[in-house]
Amino acid sequence: MKKFLFLTSFLALVITFLSGCQAIGDIFKAGMWSGIFIVVLIVAVVIYLISRASKK
Repeated sequence: MKKFLFLTSFLALVITFLSGCQAIGDIFKAGMWSGIFIVVLIVAVVIYLISRASKK
């Protein structure tokens, strides 16, 4: 049972990381500038949310 649990956890972890790499690859495949724009937009939203949370 422990072996099954370990294998299931490992597969879930691998699938999570591989899908993230695939998403990044697709973003940059669409074009370098669009990829840079999307990354900057995501960073700006994260900074906005952090600054908004710290004001409360």
